[in-house]
Amino acid sequence: MTQERPITPGFSSNEWALRQEIVERCRELNSRGLNRGTSGNVSARSGEGFLISPSSFPYDLMQAEHVVAMHFDGSYEGDRKPSSEWRFHLDILLARPEVQAVIHAHPMYCTTIAILGLDIPSLHYMIAVTGGDTVRCAPYATFGTEALSHNAVQALGRSNACLLANHGVIVTGGNLAGALYVLEEVETLAQQYFNTLQVGGPKLLSPDQMDDVRKAMMGGYGKARPRGEG
Repeated sequence: MTQERPITPGFSSNEWALRQEIVERCRELNSRGLNRGTSGNVSARSGEGFLISPSSFPYDLMQAEHVVAMHFDGSYEGDRKPSSEWRFHLDILLARPEVQAVIHAHPMYCTTIAILGLDIPSLHYMIAVTGGDTVRCAPYATFGTEALSHNAVQALGRSNACLLANHGVIVTGGNLAGALYVLEEVETLAQQYFNTLQVGGPKLLSPDQMDDVRKAMMGGYGKARPRGEG
């Protein structure tokens, strides 16, 4: 159970800017077709805890002050509840100190592949942006539970993305923009995978070919370029 803490009046300029960015990214999820309604949630590391989008709050009405500050003991500030999925945000941030932002959403193709209970394999070299050769699908568990959080952390491992069976997708990043970039790439990969399944399935890249891709990317390729640019 989460515990309320009295809200601290006023925000630092850095925290206020991060709150505003969380609101903007929440709205982007819907405007880019990566989410619908109030589903999905966004968090970012802040100080000794993290900030997270509130529970069941319409993104078009959300303001920076509505974003909820949480602590790593599961407590939160103010009277507005954090997203019902706060637990896996917390556990991912604790397990992965290098992660600064977490996005969870229900985009059409990622969710379709997750409903099938499938991993996304190495069908395209851009899967390397996730840090692995495969986007794993975590076993199903009820939303908001410790079981789901455990499954998500295990499926992520050191990767930047995983699917949640019969649910959606989680991505991570060094900042919110980076996490959103990964989400867009994974949704494209999921669509490509879905399309290939209609005609017999994809021809996969080998581990050696994926290693070559990662080496090329470490040299600077693709770090801030739109998909497909050489």
